[in-house]
Amino acid sequence: MEENKIDLFMSTMSDKFPATNMMAVRSQLEKLEDSKFAFLQSLDYKSPTTLLIVSFFVGALGVDRFMLGQTGLGIAKLLTCGGFGIWTIIDWFLIMNITKENNFTLFMQNAH
Repeated sequence: MEENKIDLFMSTMSDKFPATNMMAVRSQLEKLEDSKFAFLQSLDYKSPTTLLIVSFFVGALGVDRFMLGQTGLGIAKLLTCGGFGIWTIIDWFLIMNITKENNFTLFMQNAH
């Protein structure tokens, strides 16, 4: 794939992936065919900042976990009112990294 396309993807998506995995993203993009690049760009990557805001306001209802596709955890969080508030507070600190890891997993599953 062309270097400028890789640089564009890396700069626009750098906030959506863990910093420790950015080299793996780059190496995967270098091996990729041009036809698959548009598909990878169009995947539904979640914004870590948006998930943090959602977690802050309606995290006790499990909405943040539902948005990540973690239905079981979302239901558990909903039924326990965010683990009686404790789970909600813990998620305020963890949700951004969880979102980035989910985005990275989504990318790697579709980049092959």
